[in-house]
Amino acid sequence: EKFYGRPVIIADRELVESGADEILRNAENEDVGFLVIGDPFGATTHTDLVLRAKEKNIKVQIVHNASIMNAIGCCGLQLYSFGETVSIPYWTDNWQPDSFYEKISGNKERGLHTLCLLDIKVKEPTLESMTKKKKEYMPPKFMSVAEASDQLIRILDKRKAEGKEL
Repeated sequence: EKFYGRPVIIADRELVESGADEILRNAENEDVGFLVIGDPFGATTHTDLVLRAKEKNIKVQIVHNASIMNAIGCCGLQLYSFGETVSIPYWTDNWQPDSFYEKISGNKERGLHTLCLLDIKVKEPTLESMTKKKKEYMPPKFMSVAEASDQLIRILDKRKAEGKEL
């Protein structure tokens, strides 16, 4: 705050989504800025905010940030040799999506690499807080390569047991 000479508000997704109207009202009369991790348009929340600002004729200036997509070259790989990027979500007992496997497999068939974005859980409400309308959050959790690999192996095992093509 001292550096910027004005208040800094740490705005999580919930605050931005629920406070979008107020943010835009403030932006009609003063400069409002967002500093985000990664690609500013990697989240639909930011895209929505920009579109709504433009509808209200609020000037928007985008300063692109570094993202994981820009870091591919650090691995010695060319961006052109990548196919569709996939997200690997955390599984639960009742929810185990495997659609990302098809995309990985399709990329491999075409001789392309796949960038897998591993799930993160930051400021996720607990089940209890959703049912009791009480604000309570789970501790942050970041998927490891081992966890993602385990899920992929389980998908392969299931497909093999069902006689599906790997």
